[in-house]
Amino acid sequence: MLMNPTIEGLHALKLPAMAAGLVEQQASSHYSGLSFDERLGLLVDKELTERESRRLERSLKAAKLRTNAVIEDIDFRRRRGIERAEILGLAECAFVRNHHNVAVVGPTGVGKTFLACALANAAIRRGHSALYLRAPRMLDELAIARLDGRFSRLTAAWARIDVLVIDDFLLRPLTASQAADVLEVIEDRAGLRSTIVTSQLPISHFHEALGEPTIADAIADRLLANLHRIELEGESMRRSAGAPAGERAPRTRRHSAGEETVSEPATS
Repeated sequence: MLMNPTIEGLHALKLPAMAAGLVEQQASSHYSGLSFDERLGLLVDKELTERESRRLERSLKAAKLRTNAVIEDIDFRRRRGIERAEILGLAECAFVRNHHNVAVVGPTGVGKTFLACALANAAIRRGHSALYLRAPRMLDELAIARLDGRFSRLTAAWARIDVLVIDDFLLRPLTASQAADVLEVIEDRAGLRSTIVTSQLPISHFHEALGEPTIADAIADRLLANLHRIELEGESMRRSAGAPAGERAPRTRRHSAGEETVSEPATS
């Protein structure tokens, strides 16, 4: 049987992994004892695996997560108000499917950003989309978008994201215009998508930092409904013993999409 036309046909059908797998099978005697069905199954599995790997790579790139955090690298040994069962439960991403929100609060350096990015990473691995935004820059981008006419397009694009991470939320009280912009973002997502916020501010103080009371009520009502609360405590991980400049050296790990991730660093 001539294999070149078959391989060319697989490439024409945009099945490059199957084509590569067929070449591999023809070149190796290890597959000679397998049935047609078994060899075909291996080719299909190879194509599916490659496609999922490419999807994961694209999704992680589009998410622009601040750190390549994964749930497996969260340090549960530290006493900082983090519960293994709760985090592993969230990592199953029922909160995304149910369009619930997550708030991770606590002092600087206890790992809020790492945890938020790890949850977003878990969501991406389960087929959801995600995007990381740092709140101060998000507010600047919204203000600029209002001026140049992109506001509706920008907020509509964010509204389609399954998991929106807003890091460093409410670093300072919002102005009236900033609060109005945040309301637009949160309103588009309420009950339809999931939002993860991290903040140094306790959740009980969110309302007073959201600005004008009427808008603050509207934001709080939408953001805090169906909210999973993670309240971290303890000293900054940047002051871990033996870590230069306050951070401990990370541990590397390689995952299926080819990206290199690190163990939990001293992020906020």
